[in-house]
Amino acid sequence: MINISKSVPKVDHEEKASGKSLFVSDIKMDGMLYAKTVRSIHPRAKIIKITLPELPSGYFIVDKNDIPNANYVKIIFEDWKVFADQEVNYIGEPILIVVGKNRQKIDEIIKKIVIDYKILKPIFDYKKSVIHKEYKKGNVKDVFKNKYKKIIHEYSTGYQEQAYIEPQGFLCYPEEKGKITLIGSIQCPYYVHKAVALTLGCDDDMVRVIQPSVGGAFGGKEEYPSLLACQLAVAVKKIGSPIKMILEREEDISVTTKRHPSKIKLEASIDSNHRILGLKAHVSLDSGAAIGLSGVVLSRAMIAATSAYTIENLAVSGDVYYTNTVPTGAFRGFGAPQMIFAIEMFMNHIAKELEIDPFIFRMNHLAKQNDFTSTNGIFRDPIIMREMIEKATQESNYHEKVLEYQDPNVYKGIGMSWFLHGCGFTGSGESKHIHAKVKIKKDSSNHVYILVAAVDMGQGVKTTLKKIVVETLGISYDLVSFDNPDTDFIVDSGPTVASRTIMIVGGLLARAAKRLKDIWEDQKEMEVIEDYVQPSYISWDEEKFIGDAYPAYSWGVNIVEVEVSPITYQVKPLNIWSVYDVGKAIDERIVLGQADGGILQGIAYGYMEVMTHEQGRIKQKNLTDYIIPTALDMPKSKNFLYENPYALGPYGAKGVGELTLVGGAPAIALAIEQAINKKIFKIPASPEYLMELMNDD
Repeated sequence: MINISKSVPKVDHEEKASGKSLFVSDIKMDGMLYAKTVRSIHPRAKIIKITLPELPSGYFIVDKNDIPNANYVKIIFEDWKVFADQEVNYIGEPILIVVGKNRQKIDEIIKKIVIDYKILKPIFDYKKSVIHKEYKKGNVKDVFKNKYKKIIHEYSTGYQEQAYIEPQGFLCYPEEKGKITLIGSIQCPYYVHKAVALTLGCDDDMVRVIQPSVGGAFGGKEEYPSLLACQLAVAVKKIGSPIKMILEREEDISVTTKRHPSKIKLEASIDSNHRILGLKAHVSLDSGAAIGLSGVVLSRAMIAATSAYTIENLAVSGDVYYTNTVPTGAFRGFGAPQMIFAIEMFMNHIAKELEIDPFIFRMNHLAKQNDFTSTNGIFRDPIIMREMIEKATQESNYHEKVLEYQDPNVYKGIGMSWFLHGCGFTGSGESKHIHAKVKIKKDSSNHVYILVAAVDMGQGVKTTLKKIVVETLGISYDLVSFDNPDTDFIVDSGPTVASRTIMIVGGLLARAAKRLKDIWEDQKEMEVIEDYVQPSYISWDEEKFIGDAYPAYSWGVNIVEVEVSPITYQVKPLNIWSVYDVGKAIDERIVLGQADGGILQGIAYGYMEVMTHEQGRIKQKNLTDYIIPTALDMPKSKNFLYENPYALGPYGAKGVGELTLVGGAPAIALAIEQAINKKIFKIPASPEYLMELMNDD
């Protein structure tokens, strides 16, 4: 019998008492076993035969034959297998797990497992489309007939690895009456909860998910943890003991989801006054060997086709392509970084080909309040981008440096990106799919508890959401508790993704706290639940991509200054200036921390983080090979926050986390472009790529 009270401490209270953060790898249980995965070594093959060695007592094999119900991970589609069935479709696809009490012994067993394959021809090119979407605005056909000039370019982006500090991992254990409990490094407790319940074929109340401290996520712990959770839940059902599985770093990088590589073709029809009459855009995303969230990533990329600009006539289409590579998935920005890189480069390239000032050209197309969005929604709220751009250019001496760095012998450059980010789930996601709710509870001692699924993974949610409730109730900070989510006690407020936590969950908590305050009675237990209701003016057609894709938008300006070595083509960022409209900063220090981290991750995507595969095998599989920026790579940085409150956000707050990343790549790419006087069409702009450009006459 497992002694739960001794083995699994109540995470938050233990942390408060000791001052230490308790991660899943720190938690131990009586009789705990370990699990390790046997994975495919081929990008595509049929499994002909699996030969297992004789297992010592206390060691087990768990595979597809042990799954009680559904052998797929509940995401959107049903193509992501919990365990490979008759065929493997990427290197690293899980075939089975070996479970036992000694990890060294598990490794010895794995070495003796023999799998016979019939190798099949893999797909690595963008040939097999599994999702196609398109939408139109205005009349593109006519404006392309009456064009003065037509300009076409294609842009491409590569993988990006989330590189969170803590690798993926779970501890799963049985409770009484067949209930299964999971403790994991996650950012979406109810995604895991629903996936496990489906795979086991059990009622929801027979699955419990607990979130301990989480060492970073950036989207990488949105959908992928459900795969590990389902595998361990099946194993615990079979064996009846607690089981822990923590991925090693090399394994984690090799097999977990990354940012989607993309190819984006843009075509503009321009009149004699240098105005863009129409834009055609096609987005190609590489989903890898499972669709996962790729359809939603595609939607956000397509909606961002005009970014911070207004273009009256659009024809936007996109495809998700299946390849025999590691599945791609959620990553901070969720499709927007790819498209915003492309459209920002394109706007600058158009201006250069028209031989006009890119700054003036872009200002002439900048979106204004009451303009129609790319999907014929309306920018209802004030847009203060002109003031923000003026602030950024003044602080950086942008215009002076643009002129100064035109000297071809200087090898310095300065680049500026303008961008927006839709806050919350795309389209009808919040109203039709998430149905978020929050709960706050007051006990007889007047202590208040926040009971939501929002996960603090280092971004400060515990501080900001708690501040919203404290300020609304007007009580002491010490009288409000916000413990890590446990699905046995909380309500489903939705996943911690899509820049939705403060605006959506925080907004619901503010309204719930106001209701509690209005009915407050001392020494009496009370509870308030608040459900999300879509603003009445929001209209969205999910099939046609028509209407308001988001209830609100955050806006940003990034300026990056660089120098490039004319010998090695190494890029050195010198300075960064950023201006953001996030509505209202609930906690300014946390927002500024997000700004510093986001822009560094964004510029690294643009020039540093190289990840490729060779015949389906990831080449950069550890943090020695996959280079990410350190604190020493962070240049001098200044951030400025402009208040522009959103009426339905808590105290006027909008989304923050993703906004601070999405403009980084084009800003640094444009700076590099000026430094080398060559156009850049793909990222990362590595020294090898820059050398190719410089040697291409």
